[in-house]
Amino acid sequence: MQGGPASFREVQGFRQWWLWVLLLVTTLGTIGLFGYGIFVQIIQGTPWGDKPMSDAALLATGIGTTILVVGLTALLLSARLVTEVRSDGLHVRFFPMKWKAIPYETIASYHTRTYRPVRDYGGWGIRWGRDGKAYIVVGNEGLQLLLGDGEKILIGSQRPQELEAALGAWKR
Repeated sequence: MQGGPASFREVQGFRQWWLWVLLLVTTLGTIGLFGYGIFVQIIQGTPWGDKPMSDAALLATGIGTTILVVGLTALLLSARLVTEVRSDGLHVRFFPMKWKAIPYETIASYHTRTYRPVRDYGGWGIRWGRDGKAYIVVGNEGLQLLLGDGEKILIGSQRPQELEAALGAWKR
């Protein structure tokens, strides 16, 4: 990363309560379901289900599914949207991916706006919608950029007015 210290920095993480309830239920449900199946079939020696898998397939499927669900939960726990205004431009990173630098000279205009994550962009994360590309983690406010080449980028923010002011201090 370049551009000296940031005059604006915001770090946002996924904190929607319903997402964490869904992940908790999915994780515990997966572990419970396959744990029960493994206990019944492998420990007790009773086939589990109408068409039981082999013991090896049941173990492999249970372990693989649990790793997938726990891995997804860990990824969402570590995911962060980092936005920085620096002397050389606006920097955005959807951790764990790399930084995207948007030089000031490529920004034609910008303004704060309210959006609907699901309706306008199909959800949260790095998304593409009818209004261009979006970096969204939480909330429904952000800074809409229009680049000189016509590309639109929305950066979700919990502090959109501060982000707009910090960008305005550099982009004259």
